[in-house]
Amino acid sequence: MKIKWMKMSALMISLAFSGSLWAEPISVVSSFSILGDVAQQIGGERVQVSNLVPADGDAHAYQLTGGDVKKLANAKLILINGLGLETGDVVRAVKNSKITYAEATAGISPIKHEEHEEHDHHDHAGHDHHHEIDPHVWHDPVLMQKYASNVATALIKVDPAGAKYYAARFKNYSAELSKLDAFARQQFNAIPKNQRKVLTGHDAFSYLGKRYGIEFIAPQGVSTEAQPSAKTVAAIVRQIKQTGVKAVFTENIKDGRMVQRIAQETGAKIGGKLYSDALSRDGNAKTYADLFRYNVRVMSGAMK
Repeated sequence: MKIKWMKMSALMISLAFSGSLWAEPISVVSSFSILGDVAQQIGGERVQVSNLVPADGDAHAYQLTGGDVKKLANAKLILINGLGLETGDVVRAVKNSKITYAEATAGISPIKHEEHEEHDHHDHAGHDHHHEIDPHVWHDPVLMQKYASNVATALIKVDPAGAKYYAARFKNYSAELSKLDAFARQQFNAIPKNQRKVLTGHDAFSYLGKRYGIEFIAPQGVSTEAQPSAKTVAAIVRQIKQTGVKAVFTENIKDGRMVQRIAQETGAKIGGKLYSDALSRDGNAKTYADLFRYNVRVMSGAMK
């Protein structure tokens, strides 16, 4: 009987230490699914994460609902990407909620539109200034180290009792991000530099391009709301015909008709879809790590 009680006591102590016996999971609301996954990977059992923009949803064009406002009000922590990804009404609702919030991109130097404007793929006319800054930092797993660190810091701030737990999980996640970077280098380095060209629906992959030496061509700018001009599309058609881009992809968050039209006009073959701004409901991009590996695998395969 004594041995049995000792075993039970040991179990209770270990459960209490892991935070899963008495501690109610803290409510974390993230603005979109990729950020929500990072929060889940670091938060583990101590958090309950919900997202405003669901899997396969477009954060650039998301309309806030009454249910979202309620969700924000009941959260212990709100996480946003920042750099202009979230719409103005989402940012206002987050600030008005008076709940602790953090920007995952804090401290990360963003790519500015001007840095990759020479390809003449962007039509800024009539768009907000924030569209000049590229918010898609998650396509660079090296920058994601800082992104994930910001999430871990925010969790520790609102739940200091879980500090050791979050720190240990962040360390494991950091190692996973390093593996993703090594995988991408291995895949892309095997392809000649002049073949590393990809056509996508909107300009979401510049961070990936900068890190691994890939040229991305897109009819739309960094926001899916920026409609391309006929001149931009014609310039892309010419460029694809001249350079023979093989890797042509639609995206999970948006209508692929524009890319299909360009493919038809150039004779290029669409190699499937990429997961740009959201995780997926299908099995290809259930987590950020899945999304990144899948995108690298299909892009590098199409470039060959």
